[in-house]
Amino acid sequence: MKKILMASAATLALAGASQAQESISIGVILGFTGPLESLAPGMAQGAEMAIAEVSESGLLLGGTTVSAVRGDSTCIDAAAATAAAERLITAEGVSGIMGADCSGVTGAILANVAVPNGMVMISPSATSPALSTAEDNGLFFRTAPSDARQGVVMAEIIMEKGIDTVAVTYTNNDYGLGLANSFETAFTEMGGTVTLVAAHEDGRADYSAEVGALASAGGDALVVAGYVDQGGSGMVRAALDTGAFDTFVFPDGMVSQALVDNFGAEIDGSFGQNPGTDSEGAAIYQGMASEAGFDGTSPFSAEAYDAAALILLAMQAAGSTAPGDYAAHVMDVANAPGEPILPGELGRALELIAAGQDIDYVGASAVELIGPGESAGNYREIMIDGGELTVVGFR
Repeated sequence: MKKILMASAATLALAGASQAQESISIGVILGFTGPLESLAPGMAQGAEMAIAEVSESGLLLGGTTVSAVRGDSTCIDAAAATAAAERLITAEGVSGIMGADCSGVTGAILANVAVPNGMVMISPSATSPALSTAEDNGLFFRTAPSDARQGVVMAEIIMEKGIDTVAVTYTNNDYGLGLANSFETAFTEMGGTVTLVAAHEDGRADYSAEVGALASAGGDALVVAGYVDQGGSGMVRAALDTGAFDTFVFPDGMVSQALVDNFGAEIDGSFGQNPGTDSEGAAIYQGMASEAGFDGTSPFSAEAYDAAALILLAMQAAGSTAPGDYAAHVMDVANAPGEPILPGELGRALELIAAGQDIDYVGASAVELIGPGESAGNYREIMIDGGELTVVGFR
């Protein structure tokens, strides 16, 4: 079935080449301000590198060029994120959106802007399980796995380290609650004990009361399902200052260079995980990023490259830049069967599609889309050792 769809799409692409738009733009909407602002640059640079690669190839729909237009999701302000997305669509006329980043604002943009306007969104980092069942009219995809899986992976890592009693703090939003719930369920099923699950609010100056409640409940480690540039780091600082906990478990919202910049050797022995892979594509991408002057190992950077690439490859498969036309082709270009496509090979992918051949976009994060258009998921396991963040494995 995929071969038939791809061949017909290629025919459309060739037939419509003379009518191709001279230029289009892709929205890149991320939290350039807010609790994940230290991660946004790496994600934006990844997406924009894919956009530039396609544009410079001159092979998209008979020579259509592509540019990126940024919008600030703030990560936490749904109204501001919605306004930014509306601007991208109405004022900038984007043909697709790479983003958003945090789950709450992603859901708000999807419901209030993308679905009403028929706009495709591919998020590199919105991981709330609730997004799996959101009403999206087939327009929403994500290259980072759902926290339904991260909760299980995190529980497995903790149990393997011989820790069977933990407390959990989470940022009080869709991301934090979804991850806390999935982790608690998985950890309990594995025989672990969660002493207390408690929310924290971002933007507070003092987290001693929250840490005090968690310390009273006890636990051999504190799971911090928060944001590294906001309350998550505030909770860690309060726990260290009071001696409440000295071992922390960090899921994806906390794993970045900012974490070790904030705490260094104070959190030695702590550990965690974030989406990542040791695939051939990941190594190629990291080399490309280094050459371009940014860190390709930055969390969700590879996923952002892949998200932007999928939008553009789906356009080629559909023979159209209209979201209503190419949305149905995202899963086709992302999965087998077909010629595997790695980072740096987007031009070749465009040629293959135009020639009526199947592609299987593997990309920088070993892309495989399942179910309602989301990533099957790969994780890298990290440890804080000697004040540095070290990758110790993949799963």
